[in-house]
Amino acid sequence: MVAIIDYNMGNLASVRNALEKIGAASEVVSDPDAVKEYDKVLLPGVGAFGDAMEHLRHNGMDEAVKAFAKSGKPMLGICLGMQLLFSKSLEFGEHEGLGLIPGEVVPFDVKKFETPHKVPHMGWNELSVSKETPLFENLPSAFYLYFVHSYHAVTTDAYVIGKTAYGYEFVSAVQNGNIFGIQPHPEKSHENGLKILKNFVEL
Repeated sequence: MVAIIDYNMGNLASVRNALEKIGAASEVVSDPDAVKEYDKVLLPGVGAFGDAMEHLRHNGMDEAVKAFAKSGKPMLGICLGMQLLFSKSLEFGEHEGLGLIPGEVVPFDVKKFETPHKVPHMGWNELSVSKETPLFENLPSAFYLYFVHSYHAVTTDAYVIGKTAYGYEFVSAVQNGNIFGIQPHPEKSHENGLKILKNFVEL
């Protein structure tokens, strides 16, 4: 059973529908005390990092998620949910994250773009697999997924399992043991996205 963390940020229905399509049982969970009872946690999210952390802290959901991560059971952060896994974000100031993966979240640096690109990065783009991971099992070494974001993670190669080029190459998927994060939206990415979700559910 997958717990979809509800903290008033993100389209929970689309994530739940995608899990339903692959035959995975899930529940939207807003009670921090209930999180530990689930087999897996999915941390979705759309919106601003600071607001998201405030919502998570409001009822102690941040500590519940951290405790779940320490249990060794699989966790997946999607889009903003992936960004929340990091130590901090520079979105509208500096905000502390969950600290489950070392690194920070920064805005796209348009000065580094080799050719002009619009921000936010929106639409289909290719994720290139950086290292073997169960999250991308039975997928090719590069495949297309759907992105919507203006900020991206910066971390050491030790945690990087996927990269994407948009103006320059950035980190689009990460793993720290049982903790996974993916910047694009698998629930909006048709067959490739559903395969990623299926791989996660089968961990």
